[in-house]
Parts: sequence; C-alpha cells; structure tokens
Amino acid sequence: MSTKGGHPNRRKTSKAGPKIGSGGGKKGLAGKGRTLKAADRPWHKEYTGDDKPQKTQRKQATERAKAASEGRTTNIGKVRPNVQQVRRRRDDEPELILGRNPVLEALRAKVPATALYVAFGTDLDDRVAESVRLAGNRDLPIKELARRDLDRRTNNALHQGIGLQIEPYEYSEFEDLLHISQTSGTAPLLVALDGVTDPRNLGAIIRSTAAFGGHGLIIPSKRAASVTAVAWRTSAGAAARLPVAKVVNLTRTIQACQKAGFMTMALDGGGDVDVFDLPIATDPLLIVVGDEGKGVSRLVSETCDHRAGIPISGEVESLNASVAASIALAEVQRQRR
Repeated sequence: MSTKGGHPNRRKTSKAGPKIGSGGGKKGLAGKGRTLKAADRPWHKEYTGDDKPQKTQRKQATERAKAASEGRTTNIGKVRPNVQQVRRRRDDEPELILGRNPVLEALRAKVPATALYVAFGTDLDDRVAESVRLAGNRDLPIKELARRDLDRRTNNALHQGIGLQIEPYEYSEFEDLLHISQTSGTAPLLVALDGVTDPRNLGAIIRSTAAFGGHGLIIPSKRAASVTAVAWRTSAGAAARLPVAKVVNLTRTIQACQKAGFMTMALDGGGDVDVFDLPIATDPLLIVVGDEGKGVSRLVSETCDHRAGIPISGEVESLNASVAASIALAEVQRQRR
C-alpha cells in the first residue's frame, strides 16, 4: 500500500494552538501565589504570631464542657445584640458582607456574625489581619476556602478574598416597642418609615434615632428596605442597640400609637407647621418619615395629627430621608432638653 502523502490516518488540516487568555500558554498556567503555611495564617491553631486571637475553639469547647458539668449555661461563642429582652422574629436569610473595608467596618461595629471566610492566597494586609484578629477575639469561626468556592458563594461578586457572614436580623414586636418607650423613664419617642427603600437611608435613620434618644423604629413589611448587611454597616453598630419592628399596615400602627397616647407627626414639605416650632415635641411622639421623592403617602399623612415641614432653600426640591429624620430628631431632643 502506498504511503505517499503521509500516513492514511494522519490529520490533513492544521490545528491552531492554544491562545493566551483562553487558558493556554505560560500565562494561563501561572500560579496565584504560594499557599501560606499554617504558622503564617492568623486563623490557624498553629499560628505563632503576636496577634494570635485570645481564645481558641479548643478553649471554648473546654469552657463549655466545664459549664455543662456544673449544671450551668454559658454564652461562649454566641454573639447577640445588646438590646432589651423583647420578643423577636427572623424573616431574612444570612448575608455575606464582602470586601476588606466593609468586612473590617462590620467587625469594628460588632455586627452579629456567624463566620469569617478567607480565600486561599489572599494577601494578608493590615485590614485582613485586623479582621481575622477581631473575629478571633469574638470567637467567630474563621474558615479557609478556595477562591473559586468563595466566588460561587458570592455569585462572582467582588470580594477581595474575604467575606463575613452575618446573622439574620431579629425584629421586635410592635407591642414591645410601645412597652419599651413607655417604661423608659423619658418621654416616648418612636420613628416610622413610609416607603423608604434604600437600606443605606434605613441604616442612617437607625443611627440617628439611637443618637437622639429614640426608643425604636417601625418599618413596613412590604415595599420598604429591611435591615440588611448594608443597613447594618451604615448604622455603625446602632442596629444592635435600637429595636426595629416590622408591621403589615402602617396606618393601623399609627392609629394604635394614637390610642396609646402618642402624638403623631408626618414630615411633609407642605406641612401645616414648621418643625422648629413643633408644639408637641415634649409629648409622647411618633415621627413618620417618607421617601425622598414621594414623601409620606396620602393616607398616612391624613392619619397623623400634624404635618411638619423643614424650611429649605427654594433651589432644593427635597432633603434626603435620613437627613430630614436627623433634623427632626435633633430638634425634638433640643426642645425636650
């Protein structure tokens, strides 16, 4: 048999080689850096650095076992918000805060969390090192995982090799907020939000309410922002101290506050009174804040006892919801003092 033209089974056409960027070539095979040894990883039990977390999981287990043998309970390893004992309910799934700055800010603010995730090969800069130290001091599990696994957990979001899983927020019951405000020893002060959908605004209003002596916050269960990771971080830790209640019907909730002896005021640019001349600031008070664009709804506005406006320059249409809430709360505190 003739072999002219090459082997009969030989490929007749040429095949292009692998291209750079598609997984081929030396660049595509380059590694992503060395894997740190156990002694160089602050979250590992064999770590030998000076900033090793104060308590190891082994020590936690020993302390729990000792407590159990003595017939007592312990809160070791449990991180809960420092608020009054009230009935609470959960309706959100755990979330991940991603990125070196957001994770560090959340840990500094003592956001309740369940675990810190660190991807293999992550550069241990000052932010990551401090995050690991803070998580270790709070007895949070620190879990190493492959970067592709963290990509999968975060739906390929930008995480910079680190993520903090936070607990679902525990909402209070509305009746508990009434009880807390009425037994606080000061004039009751609650804030309700109507149509505020930006979690950053929600977090800022939580922070202002706590800063100016408010006793609690009320938000609708639908078409409104919830206390998510973004709201937690924006509140700078205030969400751990201020109880928040979700209600189905905001109008009925306002009426319930009125029956409980509260005066109610809606912040409205076209209000019938100036917030700086508010005649009810020293009374038990519920302040209702609306969305920056739409304001409070018509029914909510008609249900409230007063509609108060904040005087602003004619060149500005409206104030941000959190800014308006802060101004009103600051004025109420000024008058009460």
